[in-house]
Amino acid sequence: MYSKLSTFYRLLLLLMFVTIQSLQAQDIPAQPNPPQMVCDFVMKLNPTEKQALEQKLRAYRDSTSTEIAIVIVKNTGEYDPYDYALKLATTWGVGDKKKDNGVLILWATETKKIRILTGRGIEGPLPDGVVKRIINTIIVPAFKQGQWYQGLDEATTEIIRRASGEFDANESEDDGGVFFIIFVLIIIFIIIAVIISKKGGGGNGGRGFRNDGGWMPPIIMTGGGSNWDSGKSSEGGGFDFGGFGGGDFGGGGAGGDY
Repeated sequence: MYSKLSTFYRLLLLLMFVTIQSLQAQDIPAQPNPPQMVCDFVMKLNPTEKQALEQKLRAYRDSTSTEIAIVIVKNTGEYDPYDYALKLATTWGVGDKKKDNGVLILWATETKKIRILTGRGIEGPLPDGVVKRIINTIIVPAFKQGQWYQGLDEATTEIIRRASGEFDANESEDDGGVFFIIFVLIIIFIIIAVIISKKGGGGNGGRGFRNDGGWMPPIIMTGGGSNWDSGKSSEGGGFDFGGFGGGDFGGGGAGGDY
């Protein structure tokens, strides 16, 4: 008799455990089908706003592989907001699998909680302190005014700006050095030309003289544009998104409320 009761209680405990796990799993929403980078389960954004954010984040993913997901839910149930965000980010696999460069923006509208999680590979340009400032200085003030789209739009713009600066840091530093050298050379050239002009030296070779006979340095034109300028032309088009890339998270990020 005791053995039967023991077996019964074990089965009962196992059933309770499975039920609890099942209920907790239901708290994490499944990815929409077809996949989306902006998942508004509460319909806080109108279709135009949602589409604008979706295209913006898909365009950035297309050019950098960095995935920024926005998930809007009513609440996080029994989960702590951070735990909920971490489970959702890892379950969905936000970010590239090899780079772990995903960012999740979670907003629980009923409890007014905001969490931004950063993947392992993007914690450099987006340390916890920077993420906290983005929440406190961009999202929170906008949300307090009921400007949901503006807060999310400006926050993602700042995230993109910082992440892009980190990824292009070496290139930017090289370009800055080249332009500085060119600038110094131009200044030196102008100074030498002015000295020669005052001494009356130099013949008219058809270059560097004004119509009135006075000398003026030739104009040096440089061309070229930034990577973002060349990439903007594609923002108006469509971007295929087959789902997140399987990125992982190491605990980076920050939270806030409004």
